[in-house]
Amino acid sequence: MGKIHLRPEEPHHDFAEIATLISSQEEFAQSEQDLLDDYLKNEATRLRFRVAEDEPGHLLGFSWAWRHWLRPERADFYLLVKPEHRQKGAGRCLYDDLLAAVETQGIKTLGTGVMEDSPESLRFVERRGFYEVRHGIHMELDLDAFDDKPFEAIINRLKEEGFCFTSMEELGNTEEAQRKLYALNDTAQRSTLGQNGDPAWSSFESFQKSVCGAKWYRPAGQVVVIDTATGTWAAMSAISCVGGANFAYNLFTGVDMAYRGRQLGQAVKVLALRYARDVLKVHSVQTDHNTENLPMIAIDQKLGYRKTWGKHFMEKEINP
Repeated sequence: MGKIHLRPEEPHHDFAEIATLISSQEEFAQSEQDLLDDYLKNEATRLRFRVAEDEPGHLLGFSWAWRHWLRPERADFYLLVKPEHRQKGAGRCLYDDLLAAVETQGIKTLGTGVMEDSPESLRFVERRGFYEVRHGIHMELDLDAFDDKPFEAIINRLKEEGFCFTSMEELGNTEEAQRKLYALNDTAQRSTLGQNGDPAWSSFESFQKSVCGAKWYRPAGQVVVIDTATGTWAAMSAISCVGGANFAYNLFTGVDMAYRGRQLGQAVKVLALRYARDVLKVHSVQTDHNTENLPMIAIDQKLGYRKTWGKHFMEKEINP
């Protein structure tokens, strides 16, 4: 390969080819419009975007780094080179440029994700000092084959014990309800196995904007369990379907620490899956877990979910 040239991105010129590259190498399909929407939405946190070309001007790969919205001293990046051009210097050039750029912007931690089935990508980041901080898996459920009848007895028992199964839609999606949903999400996520205890949102206002104000947010798909004896929000499961997707995504299922071990997680997930099947009319549901969250993985396996792929989440410290 001849000389490698790095230049700033030109969205309307580059993004169709970049989206095709992402779709061919990653676990998800990406359209040019999807990429452009994500690019514009995250303009405020973007730190660096560069395209690698050969001498004739053919695209070899790209890199994209952005500041973590909650931890300003952290940046995450995405770097991808076309398979036929790997191990020829494009990836190294893109990474060295990215690292030099973020080092001047107060970044102390750099993170990225690497697919399980890409050992060459894992070696690339490990050689540059990255270590694994989390291992995630993606799971999928065939809703057409899903049988919810065996779980009906669990739901009925919990109702008899005083638990009310409802949704944010039935609760009016009021600010009061959103604040309680935020509190349950926050405490349940912090105590999820494999998490580091850090908050997912800096404040209720941040949660309200990024979750309740998101285009994927569906009040009817935010299934909630309330202990009627105390008024405590005991469990929740969020499920949604974005745009014209033919599948739903189970974003998060959480149970308050005091209520774990009572099968609330199973019950609330079943109701969320019923909503996806009967209301959203999709044929499959997808979700993600970190591999340390064995209780929730076991629940999903019991429901019929199967693992489809996994990912290594890697980090390194810079500017010590």
